[in-house]
Order: sequence, then structure tokens, then C-alpha cells
Amino acid sequence: MSEDTTDCPECDGKLQADGDETVCSNCGLVVDSDPIDHGPEWRSFNDSQTNPERTGAPLTVARHDRGLSTEIGYDSGLSEQRRRQFVRLRRQHNRARVRSKRERNQIYAFTEIRRLSSEESLPTQVRDHACSLFKSAQAESLLRGRSLEGFAAACVYAACRIEELSRTVEETVTTAKADRGEFQAAYDALNRELGLPVAPTSPAEYLPRYATELELSSEIERRARELVERTQREGIANGRNPSGVAAACLYTAAKEADAELTQQEAADIASVTPVTLRNTFQALAAEPPPQ
Repeated sequence: MSEDTTDCPECDGKLQADGDETVCSNCGLVVDSDPIDHGPEWRSFNDSQTNPERTGAPLTVARHDRGLSTEIGYDSGLSEQRRRQFVRLRRQHNRARVRSKRERNQIYAFTEIRRLSSEESLPTQVRDHACSLFKSAQAESLLRGRSLEGFAAACVYAACRIEELSRTVEETVTTAKADRGEFQAAYDALNRELGLPVAPTSPAEYLPRYATELELSSEIERRARELVERTQREGIANGRNPSGVAAACLYTAAKEADAELTQQEAADIASVTPVTLRNTFQALAAEPPPQ
């Protein structure tokens, strides 16, 4: 319906606006409703009483400037002279966004953290926590003599440990640009200097993800959880790789249910060797000690 239409299409009555609807005053026909709101999408809830404006993207710790900086866009309809002018303005604008080497390191590390979080399908909460850990490491001058890639990977792994998400060191190192030595040096510095509140990893944390990737039923996963509790109760899990213990429990539960699962498949999903898995499996197959 055009904006200059003032007559009702049914009875030629006068139209009047009533809230979000355009209604005929004669027959009551609703001619138009739910107009499109072309205003900004985001809203600030910090000061919603006195400033109800909906403007700007939400702040995020995953950006060195918390997402407050702007960007100069592109327009193909500009003349050649104006286009060259905006290229120069865009270059100077990007240079002005980074005021120090500290911020340049943050930009690079935060980009790597966002990439790792995307590769490992981690939630936003873990990504933001990893960025906060990197800022804390910078404040404590822990980056001197260590690689940014190693610290980015270490922060992601530490955030997963704190949030109790099942991620192994091998998975993180495989996805990261840093090698095992760089990762270990950065994580040791984080754990030693910042005192990370990380508890020993429980094999039960890996069960849901491993069971899904191996396409095992919920009954097998439930039985594997009972076996994990047994390994902890009898001390079988002491000194063993938690990821390997979880894979061994799933393999034992699958074997009891006559499901098709080989030791190699279970070991590959947990990034351990079949020998490691087989040792835990044999310990589970043994008779439990008398109470």
C-alpha cells in the first residue's frame, strides 16, 4: 500500500493511524500493520531509563578496544579521485586504531583465540574468558620471551579447564599454530603466576562428546559413567590419562553391550594409544577387590 493512500480500498472511508495499525474509521478494516522499524538494532541496558536509544554493537572483551572502534567502508560509486582519498583515509584510520605494541599483540592474540574457539566449537563464554586471561598475562609481563601463539592456545585451554569443558592438550596443540613446547611453557607460566582455579580433570567430562563422536547409545554412555565412578572409587584412574580412561570405559561398556567398536577407534577419539586404552580395560575386567 502506498504511503499517500488515504481512502479505504473497501468502502472509500477515511483511514487513521491507531498505534502500529492503519484502520478504516468507517468499516474497521485493518489496511496496514507492523511497520518496519528502520532504527538501530542494538540497545544499551546500562542506562535504559534515561537513555533508551538503540545504537551501537554490544561491548566484548574479545576485541582489544572492546568493539568501540569504527571502520571506513567501501563504495563502488565513488570517483577515482575520491576512491584514492578514502584508501588513504582508511590506511591512516587503521594505523590510528593501534596505539602501542601492546595493543598490536592483543589484536594478533585475540584473532588467534577467536580462530581456536571457532575451530574447537567453543562457546562465547570460553572465548571471552580466554581473552581476559591473555590480558592478565600481559599485565603480569608473562609474555616476555614466549610466543603469542603459545599463549593464545594456553589461554583457550585454561579457559576450557576452568569452565569444565572437555578438551585435551593434544586437541588444542593440533589446532593451534604453536608447538607443544611453546604451549607448555605458556600454560606453566599462566598456572604458576596467575594461580588458575583448575581442578584435576575427571574422565566423566569426556564421555558425552566421545559417545556422540563414536555414535554410541545413551545406555552405553550411562554404563560407561558407572565404570568411571568405579575407576575413581577403586583407584584405577589414579595416574592415568583421564581422556584414555574415558575411552576405555566407553569401550568396556560397548563390549558388554555387543556394540561394534574397536580399540583403535576408541583410542583415536581420545588421542591415546591402544596400549594405554587396553591397560585400563584390563584393570576394569579384573575382579574388584573385596570391600
